Amino acid sequence: MRTKRKISLTIDSELLRAFDNASKTYRMARSHMAQEAFALWLKKKTEQLMAKGYSKTAEEDKEFAELSFEAQREIVS
Repeated sequence: MRTKRKISLTIDSELLRAFDNASKTYRMARSHMAQEAFALWLKKKTEQLMAKGYSKTAEEDKEFAELSFEAQREIVS
C-alpha cells in the first residue's frame, strides 16, 4: 500500500481558479487531480529526456556508420 503525504504549494491565483473549476467539472478531488497532474508532468519530462537521448544516439550511430562506410570503401578500393 502506498503512503500518502501532505504538501503545501504556492501557485498563481489564476491557475488555482482554473484547477478548482476543472476539479468541479470533472468531479474529482483536488488532491487526486494534483496527483494525476504531477504524474503526467513527470511522464512527459521523462519521455522528452528519453527522446533527446535516442536522438543523440541516432546521430552517433549515423556518424559511426558513415565512418565505417568510408573505411570499407578505402579497403575495397
